[in-house]
Amino acid sequence: MKRKTRRLWMVIACVACIGSAAGLTLRAFSSNIVFFMAPSQLKAHPPAADRTVRLGGMVVAGSLHRETHNGEPVNAFQITDGQAAIEVHFTGILPDLFREGQSVVALGSLQRDGDFTASEVLAKHDETYMPKEVADELKRTGK
Repeated sequence: MKRKTRRLWMVIACVACIGSAAGLTLRAFSSNIVFFMAPSQLKAHPPAADRTVRLGGMVVAGSLHRETHNGEPVNAFQITDGQAAIEVHFTGILPDLFREGQSVVALGSLQRDGDFTASEVLAKHDETYMPKEVADELKRTGK
């Protein structure tokens, strides 16, 4: 085998190894990516039932319902972006700063019945803070 041919095969093998490594890395990361969605986006383009997303918006006033099942607090409330509202179910203790009419971000998945089951709820921490994604979406919709 000539020197040029051997060098060409080495370059091809290196490119194949680097491409395979990049592909495997991207595949591993794709299962951990969590997208932010507003309620209107979630209703228009629902993700797969097993896909975890962040749902952000304002808690609809008067929509919070608290119950206790087997000693655990179960909360149901609606999140809106001004165009659409989604029912959210969360089992656990809500953050101290959680209020109706305030912005929140819920991490969870959309169920087949159209309700959102949250595994985590994040509330704003002071009067001027709003998650960037929520602020951008509210500006985009004119609210």
